[in-house]
Amino acid sequence: MEKIPMTAAGYTALETELKHCQQVERPRIIQQITEARGHGDLSENAEYHAAKEAQSHNEGRIAELEDKMARAEVIDVSKLSGDTVKFGATVTLVDEDTEKKQVWQIVGEPEADAKSGRISISSPLARALLGKKKGANVEVVTPGGAKAYEVLKVEWR
Repeated sequence: MEKIPMTAAGYTALETELKHCQQVERPRIIQQITEARGHGDLSENAEYHAAKEAQSHNEGRIAELEDKMARAEVIDVSKLSGDTVKFGATVTLVDEDTEKKQVWQIVGEPEADAKSGRISISSPLARALLGKKKGANVEVVTPGGAKAYEVLKVEWR
């Protein structure tokens, strides 16, 4: 069973979603199924089939969340330090072509969210950054072509 590295915040988010699926969604869906059963013939009852599908999706998500939590290896980023990029580091980069700055935190797969500035440790950019220090240049092959970055800062937040 392969461990999944994640921050404490990422683990808490999984816990919150699991509780929501179990304590809010599950009873709501069961109520929908009960109401739909009361509408008669189940073979042609679209509400019943939709509720059963929602139940299947919710139970699948619960199983997925429980699996991720069981395999989680929670790493306390606040206890990490150093000037080398590794899991949990917040890295400030500058695109060498556009001079545009970007800030990324390297996190576990389940908590990655590019819009929030968190990239998965298994992403091409994170893999290229691992082991690098301030001032290092990295080249990453992206779907849009090769990109070159310079590491401006490595922080631990």
